[in-house]
Amino acid sequence: MNILDKIIENKKLEVAHRKEQKSLLTLSQSGFYNRKPISLVERLLDENSTGIIAEFKRKSPSKGIINDRVSPLDVAIGYEKAGAAAISMLTDEVFFSGNDADLISVRSSINIPILRKEFIIDPYQIHEAKAIGADLILLIAACLTPVEVSSLAVLAKSLGLEVLLELHDDEELEHICDAVDFVGINNRSLKTFDVNIERSLRMAEKIPSGKLKIAESGIDDPSLIKLFKANGYKGFLIGENFMKEQDPVLAITAFMNQI
Repeated sequence: MNILDKIIENKKLEVAHRKEQKSLLTLSQSGFYNRKPISLVERLLDENSTGIIAEFKRKSPSKGIINDRVSPLDVAIGYEKAGAAAISMLTDEVFFSGNDADLISVRSSINIPILRKEFIIDPYQIHEAKAIGADLILLIAACLTPVEVSSLAVLAKSLGLEVLLELHDDEELEHICDAVDFVGINNRSLKTFDVNIERSLRMAEKIPSGKLKIAESGIDDPSLIKLFKANGYKGFLIGENFMKEQDPVLAITAFMNQI
């Protein structure tokens, strides 16, 4: 069983438990549930946008603890001030040491979109994303069928959330559907966690022109932003490169100054 399989196996149990703890009606009564989400589509189409989606990530299965000494609120505020187009927040607790409270703590203090970075396998999690203040969700093709992607994306759109679909190889291109706003190519395999920048470059021309392209993972040099832009990418999801530093805000500021 690879890492992704273990994550999904645990996620099924976790979602079942969450459903018992909190009903959809309770989720819909959250203070954030009826707020109007902030559009990342609009942000990425702005010619002045950096396109950087800066991630708050304490831990990963491949690296272990990355940075558990900084607060999500301080980092998110700093990311916004540095010019990030959006914030990505991990909410998986077992494998990434994230939680919903991190996202909730940040939502009212920043004015840029928040991506709920989660392994979504059930419609319930989309209602959760809405309830905790997320503006967009992540759907990972590697753990969903094309039919499931379409169904979950349509639900997300009905709630006003934008949808980022993450792909890893050509076989997953069939998961792209009308309700998806962004197609992200993850340079890191979720099965082996190896990084290959060439994946994004090779698959760029295969993504439909109507979908905004986002390069994910392994972006550790400002020169890569120019390379990805030249290949049609509008967004760049960067997590570990900033979070591995003692001060992620200083790290993103230095990175931005080099772009």
